[in-house]
Amino acid sequence: MTGFININKRAGVSSAREVAVIKKLTGQPCGHMGTLDPMADGVLPVGIGNACRLFDYFLTKRKVYIATFKFGVDYDTLDTTGTLLCEGGRLPSREEIQKVLPSLTGDVMQVPPAYSAKNVNGRRGYELARSGVEFKLPPKKVSIYDIRLVKRLSDAEYVFRIECGGGTYVRSLCRDMAKSVGTCAAMSALTREASGPFVLSDAVCSETLTKDNIVSRIIPADSLLPFDNINVGGDMQKRLLNGMSVPVDVSDGTYKIYLEDGQFYGLGQSVGCRLKVKTKLC
Repeated sequence: MTGFININKRAGVSSAREVAVIKKLTGQPCGHMGTLDPMADGVLPVGIGNACRLFDYFLTKRKVYIATFKFGVDYDTLDTTGTLLCEGGRLPSREEIQKVLPSLTGDVMQVPPAYSAKNVNGRRGYELARSGVEFKLPPKKVSIYDIRLVKRLSDAEYVFRIECGGGTYVRSLCRDMAKSVGTCAAMSALTREASGPFVLSDAVCSETLTKDNIVSRIIPADSLLPFDNINVGGDMQKRLLNGMSVPVDVSDGTYKIYLEDGQFYGLGQSVGCRLKVKTKLC
């Protein structure tokens, strides 16, 4: 049993809890692809078994979020689940916010939140922050492709649609947007609508899964990978499975390898017309 399940995580539960549910139902090692904070809901891809070996192939995929930012307040976690540091800050107009959105898109340097899973000398940032340890996280380059102001909920709260690359912190974007208009803000809600090929409309709530129906919700790993196929058999298959490279008449690149019985074996890398297994799944 291997592949992916596209979970619709509900707000208030951890990503680890969702993984634990799938692990119990499948009896296989499992892992999630991109943590969602407990307050957030939406798409949480969970890999089952050796499919977790494919996570690196999805790291550069685009993600789509619907986020609510509350202006005029500041929290230590950069979202409204943390400790309130101050309130009553200036509330920007819709026009002010629209004006700064272009400056927040593109390849930008972003400082992750202190309350994050970032590793700091062997410890998670949130562990240090909760312990009162002062530290600074270095900025990192992230890609923000598009930010759209969707609607205004109140004088203080606005809803945004954000399309970005992996590693982007929406809470940090909230902080940076507020700074651009001369105030402070915190994220008050977050929904992930898409993560690469995984979309919310196809996601399933873990509460609806059982040992009897979970197999029907597993997405085959090869159906999600945008690579061409190479079919192998006979001596060519034997040599590949023994770790050797074999001659192929294809361009350099990554390929999905299928065995002579039709089984998806994993991914191979072709270099100089020679193919070698790169990621084994079975």
